[in-house]
Amino acid sequence: MRTFLGAILIAFQIGMIVYARFVPSRYFCWAPMDSQNLFSVRVVINGRELSTDEITLRYRQPQRGGNCQSIQHVKDKLQQYEETYGRTDNAKVEMTYTVNGGKEQFWEWPRK
Repeated sequence: MRTFLGAILIAFQIGMIVYARFVPSRYFCWAPMDSQNLFSVRVVINGRELSTDEITLRYRQPQRGGNCQSIQHVKDKLQQYEETYGRTDNAKVEMTYTVNGGKEQFWEWPRK
């Protein structure tokens, strides 16, 4: 029985590693810290742009900075907040970012 459970656990881990190689979030990857990301977040609620401190308090992360995890982690954090706690705020969230020094990219919420 222990051998069977051990084999199931190892098979699950291998499956999650393979899965993580093909999705942007990489939560189940054994080496998720494999990229250098720089980002900047801008939030407008009812026509008023939030300050740096307000953004930091709202999302529990800095308004701009770096991240060595997948940039999808930052997107997921912003989206999760807006779909739950901030769902009635009618916020417009914009994030510009670069991955590994590449071309600047843009992400927004709500998605169009």
